Amino acid sequence: MRLELRRGSLVLAVLACLRTERYGYTLRQALAADGLEMEESTLYPLLRRLEGQGLLTSEWREEEKRKKRFYVLSAGGEAMLAALTEEWRGINASLDRML
Repeated sequence: MRLELRRGSLVLAVLACLRTERYGYTLRQALAADGLEMEESTLYPLLRRLEGQGLLTSEWREEEKRKKRFYVLSAGGEAMLAALTEEWRGINASLDRML
């Protein structure tokens, strides 16, 4: 049950974090710093799926003598983040009243 609850919130968290451009490792660090640790085996497939849906853009760049793939929200991703945030807040308000 806990995994099901968490799974839905991870998409929202990743979209929110990618308002600022990041590569995978720094994205994992940012999520963990806010209490949402995520395994690489969960994160990278999620990033590929979100990019495939047109919600993210990415590019390979060399930084510190290593090639890294940087991700950021696309225009569609920003719109989706706004819609999901509104939905999340409505659900959260309802649950707060019930709990």
